[in-house]
Amino acid sequence: MIEAAAPGSDSIHLSGDLTVDEVPTVYHESQQWLETGLPRQVDLSALKTTDSSAIALLLEWAEWARARDLEIEFIDPPEGMRTIAGLSQVGPLLGWETP
Repeated sequence: MIEAAAPGSDSIHLSGDLTVDEVPTVYHESQQWLETGLPRQVDLSALKTTDSSAIALLLEWAEWARARDLEIEFIDPPEGMRTIAGLSQVGPLLGWETP
């Protein structure tokens, strides 16, 4: 689920599961950002279950930002997301240090 961190904030908070089952809905909801403006920060700390499709979604959002000469900061990713990003060597594209 996508929630604004606070009214008028440029931060969002993701919670619950973000897997191949949820990503299409979240992607569809996020497309409004292309007209309303991208968030500057995405808090991932409340995500429970993720998979590689979640990483693909974050990479897409990062690309949207780069195309607009902006940056999105993805904060507090679950360890599983960091592991997938590290194994696929995309952690640096998301702004994460990976082993």
